[in-house]
Amino acid sequence: MRLVILALLFPLLGHAEPASVIRATELKSEPATDASTVAQLPENTAVEALQRQGGWTRVKAAAGEGWVKMLTLRYGSAGSAKKGDTGIAQIFNVARTGSSGTQVTTGVRGLDEEKLANAQPNPDELEKLNKFAVERPAAASFAAKGKLSSHQVDYPKP
Repeated sequence: MRLVILALLFPLLGHAEPASVIRATELKSEPATDASTVAQLPENTAVEALQRQGGWTRVKAAAGEGWVKMLTLRYGSAGSAKKGDTGIAQIFNVARTGSSGTQVTTGVRGLDEEKLANAQPNPDELEKLNKFAVERPAAASFAAKGKLSSHQVDYPKP
């Protein structure tokens, strides 16, 4: 019996799912924005999705193999809408919905204990973040235009 179950699950273990990039994107050597760029993938480039890690997906394309941000992918064969799963695949894809059979939610896990313990400062990224800062009068003007009001929120107690 175990052999039958293993035989049914085996195709799912090394499964590469067809996908395409929904906009031009960089194919990275590692799942990080500051990793070296392997290639530029134009919009609608066909890829095979191989593995997911956080907000990144490892893909194989004609231009090479590497990582793209998962939100740049549309699953299914390029140029065609994916139909709903049938047969044994439908049993394992209970989270799929609608006539297209595509998944409707995406989640990315936060930092784990190891990443927090090994965190290193990155002055370049801090500088990028500081470029998004605005002066208080500009923020107040933006809030007024959107009819937003301020509310005091206390820090949670430890």
